[in-house]
Amino acid sequence: MLHLKNESLALRLGRAGRKCALSFSFTLLAIEFLDEFVFGVREVSWPLVRNDLQLSYTEIGLLMSVPSIFGCVVEPVLGILGDVWKRRAIILGGGIFFTLAFLLIAVSNGFTLLLLAFMLFSPASGAFVNLSQAALMDAAPARREQNMARWELAGSLGNVVGPLALGLALMVGAGWRGVHVILFALSLMLVAAAWRFPFVTPSADMEQHARIGLWKGVRQALRALKRREVLRWLILLELADLVMDGLHGYLALYFVDVVGLSEAQAGLSLIVWTCAGLPGDILLLPLLERVRGLSYLRLSALVILLLFPAFLLVPGVTLKLVVLGLIGFSNAGWYSILKAQLYAAMPGQSGAVMALGNLSGLFTSLVPLGLGLFAERFGLGAAMWLLLLGPIALLFGVPRESK
Repeated sequence: MLHLKNESLALRLGRAGRKCALSFSFTLLAIEFLDEFVFGVREVSWPLVRNDLQLSYTEIGLLMSVPSIFGCVVEPVLGILGDVWKRRAIILGGGIFFTLAFLLIAVSNGFTLLLLAFMLFSPASGAFVNLSQAALMDAAPARREQNMARWELAGSLGNVVGPLALGLALMVGAGWRGVHVILFALSLMLVAAAWRFPFVTPSADMEQHARIGLWKGVRQALRALKRREVLRWLILLELADLVMDGLHGYLALYFVDVVGLSEAQAGLSLIVWTCAGLPGDILLLPLLERVRGLSYLRLSALVILLLFPAFLLVPGVTLKLVVLGLIGFSNAGWYSILKAQLYAAMPGQSGAVMALGNLSGLFTSLVPLGLGLFAERFGLGAAMWLLLLGPIALLFGVPRESK
């Protein structure tokens, strides 16, 4: 009888553990959903913000680049601390500043205050969102590609909902400022939900891990930069982003200034982009159970290399939206597969992955500013051709076999 009771107790504890693990994973994915929800709102609202605050292309480029550069300077320290100190404190502290940034954005009355709000938001997002991603990778190292695919799917859902939420806000007269007030409330609730979990560091021996210290953690992360595999995935991640966030950032402006749509109509392009990517992200989950991620990645890069020039060259809004949808569907999984390979190349250093990602992001943070300056002189239509560097890099840089 005692044996049966022990089995029953073990079964209940096992179920409770699985329930807690599912709740933890769901909270982490919800954090990514909210982050991409914010991104979707911001990218589709650029024409509205520009007209409201009278911004130039150069100022828009600065708003995209300077906060990213600031984040790339601050976030590596936060990532290293996430491996050697109190990861939970960093994540929750980042969540608090993440939340406060929305209030500053909502009340911004010009370029300067908006820039300060974005500069607060950038490292806060790194602490809150990127370290949550690291926690998800540490939870199941053998399922990195699959969990990164789930992470990307959650982000795609947020990207779809973001433009729709802004469109609804415009219909009821709330505008882009009202959406950011709502984002403040949502992020506050999500920080409260995350407060329940421990967010332990990767090492099981906390005392020994704490003695490593920040500077030794920095040296270990920098030492990883000497490894060819780590450099490969860092560079490919940044270049692949040209046809992900890079294209997303200028898409609404492209349809307004080059194609000739209104600000409200330009929002349709982002809805097409994000909605087309959603089924790709859904199909990626079963695909990765059957096909090697790197094999799929090379084929997808070739498809994008053919589709992107067609998008820029075809006449008419309808054809452009059709090709744009095909691009959004075809590049599903780029981020998740590349990032999973980077985590696999640095086992036990998930926080350092965040740190090195930000160091490599210092260069790519200048890309929006460079595109803005190029567009200022030669036109936005010409600047969009530079994004082809992304699929070209993947086509020639992804190895045929993973080490």
